[in-house]
Amino acid sequence: MNLQAFLVVAAALVAVGLFGALTQQSIVMLMMGLELLLNGVVLAAAAFWYFLAPAGTEGQVLIVIVVTAMAIEMAAGFAVTTAIYRAKRIDMTDDAAELRG
Repeated sequence: MNLQAFLVVAAALVAVGLFGALTQQSIVMLMMGLELLLNGVVLAAAAFWYFLAPAGTEGQVLIVIVVTAMAIEMAAGFAVTTAIYRAKRIDMTDDAAELRG
């Protein structure tokens, strides 16, 4: 595969993620859209790093760190979403906006 193929897939992931993040009302679906968006960015960065400096391992280490941080962030987000749902039975973004003090 060449760089263009990876960038097309990354652009598709970003587009689907952006669409999902902007159109969904469910908090879980919004988080899934954001995850797809970030995965597209990570894929593009990894592809650039692989094709520009294939011998270096710095890019691989950075990608692993970013994916790990994304997993931790999603776990925390789902924990907060679960806590809000259990306490107030709120699962939509419009209803959650009313929780601000």
